[in-house]
Amino acid sequence: MSRSPSLLALLLCVCAGSVGAQGQAIPAPVNDARPPALEVIDDSVEPQVTIRKRGEDMIEEYRVNGILVKVVVTPEHGVPYTLIDPKGDGVLVPYNPAGTQISVPLWEIGTF
Repeated sequence: MSRSPSLLALLLCVCAGSVGAQGQAIPAPVNDARPPALEVIDDSVEPQVTIRKRGEDMIEEYRVNGILVKVVVTPEHGVPYTLIDPKGDGVLVPYNPAGTQISVPLWEIGTF
């Protein structure tokens, strides 16, 4: 019977410790809203921009490591449009960040 009081005391201590641990509030993890700062690993990733004029249109070509990745065409009259190479296979497609479909005119006005 001498074991019963010590066993009971041990059991009460264990139960009291677990109840005390449950009563403590665990702070919620804090999410950092800012993305991590970007650091330049290689300067060759910086695009090389070539600006030229064809007639009245201004054409900006962006190349990374000599590969054409983006073309911005600014016509004399009208809205500038952007063509990008999303897959890196050399095929340029229209890019519109607003999500609306743009169409580049491809019709032939007249031939002689």
